[in-house]
Amino acid sequence: MKRILFASFSWVLLWGPAGAADCPPAPDHSADLDALIAEVQQAETEMAAQEISNRMWGLWADAPDESAQAVLDRGMSRRNAWDLLGALEDFDRLIAYCPAYAEGYNQRAFVNFLRQDYQSALTDLDRALALTPNHIAALSGRALSLLGLQRVEEARVALKRALDLNPWLPERHLAAPGGPLAPPGDDI
Repeated sequence: MKRILFASFSWVLLWGPAGAADCPPAPDHSADLDALIAEVQQAETEMAAQEISNRMWGLWADAPDESAQAVLDRGMSRRNAWDLLGALEDFDRLIAYCPAYAEGYNQRAFVNFLRQDYQSALTDLDRALALTPNHIAALSGRALSLLGLQRVEEARVALKRALDLNPWLPERHLAAPGGPLAPPGDDI
């Protein structure tokens, strides 16, 4: 019984109202990310670009501390298992604990995108981008969410910005001739 009470008390301390004050700053990977962006822009093959993108994901998914990392990892596992409500709970906890960590918002946006709640996804993506302006995945997610909201011109702009950073994104096909985000006149 003491163990249960202690665990409950620890949970309240970690995730209660004071939780955000306890979250350390997110690791600053900006120089490494800038280097990877330069590298992916020079990639000669899609396979090489994918390997670089995976390294970017490693930086974005590096949470501020072990507690935040555990919640992020669990939320991503739940999302991958299509436990979207469980994933939302985890990402809500992560954001409450670490409101300055962009990946919490990006992951919650992804879950809301999967739920076709594009407006909620867009709100979180805008917050993620305010924290990490060159978060390529958030930029492409923003383009897809805007497309889901049928805000095509804004989606084109967001996708172009993402493709300027990483021309190998899978979403690049949306901007190709005939694609829904092709430049005006090329979308027929």
